[in-house]
Amino acid sequence: MADDRREEAKADTGPLHVFLVAGEVSGDNLGAGLMRALRAQAGEVRFSGVGGQAMAAQGLDSLFPLSDIAVMGFVAVIARIRTIVARVHATVDAVAAARPDVLVIIDSPDFTHAVAKRVRRRLPDLKIVDYVSPSVWAWRPGRARKMRAYVDHLLALLPFEPQAHARLGGPPCTYVGHPLIERLGTLRPSTGERPPLAEAETLNVLVLPGSRRSEVTRLLPVLGETVARVAAQASRPVRFVLPAVDHVAPLIRAAVAQWPVKPTIVSGEDAKYAAFRQAHAAIAASGTVTLELALAGVPMVVTYKVSPVEAQVRHFLTVTTVTYANLILGENVVPEPLQWDCTPDILTRTLLPLLDETPLRQRQIEAFSRLDAAMAIDADTPSVKAARIVLAQAGR
Repeated sequence: MADDRREEAKADTGPLHVFLVAGEVSGDNLGAGLMRALRAQAGEVRFSGVGGQAMAAQGLDSLFPLSDIAVMGFVAVIARIRTIVARVHATVDAVAAARPDVLVIIDSPDFTHAVAKRVRRRLPDLKIVDYVSPSVWAWRPGRARKMRAYVDHLLALLPFEPQAHARLGGPPCTYVGHPLIERLGTLRPSTGERPPLAEAETLNVLVLPGSRRSEVTRLLPVLGETVARVAAQASRPVRFVLPAVDHVAPLIRAAVAQWPVKPTIVSGEDAKYAAFRQAHAAIAASGTVTLELALAGVPMVVTYKVSPVEAQVRHFLTVTTVTYANLILGENVVPEPLQWDCTPDILTRTLLPLLDETPLRQRQIEAFSRLDAAMAIDADTPSVKAARIVLAQAGR
């Protein structure tokens, strides 16, 4: 009993101890923003857990490198299953030993939820916050109700997710806002950066093959042929720009060297967003980048290819689109030639109308102009709102 009272006194007066578990780069960036916001609101905070470079810059000493668990797709997970299972157990043991004030799991549900379930059994009174909702609104909706057993509060990035969890019996859920809301000034062109389509002698078209080796490998051959066809059929010259993330840049450069029409490859965030601000259209792999494009006002075609085994998941989807802008707006304005439709012929026919003043192009631009209202939050940033909920769950 005396030990319990001492622990309670420590929790009331000592530094807040937050254990964070991120599973890939996007979660690492969210975690870093959350760490900054927690420090701003709570003062002295002790951080433990798993993260990458962004969280390390905020003072996190990760239990192991993020690359040990940052894999995506059924086939890739199976290939690394022993390492991933070992890292799950090591993380659970570390949480149990640390006995933090709150556990925050960030995205990557295959890994982070495995940790949360086991922590709940070991430390049933520890509050667990999940930052980023799994796509229960798209497939496997039964996961929402199961999450109630090990998630005390869910922080949603997309405005329709709280309603979806309420409908599906999920845990308490709050829309805190997508971090891209904080970057609108970076995404959108200033005067003169993006010449009006009617006045542009050369069109700027983005080619975005993804950030993971598996998706890049599958998409690059199709995109190379598509770029050549679009260049030959467009009504005026086209300059193709391909922003490449560092860890797949060598793979991209080697593949692009064989393309008949070669894009300009740019690296780094500054160059990427400069290209966004200049772009008239884009062809992009499905993912967060499509929401970046929509907020930047860039009409696009979204595509994707997965392995034949992973393609079977498509049959279990409960939504008619995988593009975030379509989901948020409740309207399928962005075309999605996926998997078997991801061919140079279909991609070319879908992209060309976006390179002229057509109704298809105007429909996307008008729809994207409604995203700000659809994603609006109050004056606080998403990180600040998320930190406030984490503190409340920690009893601070």
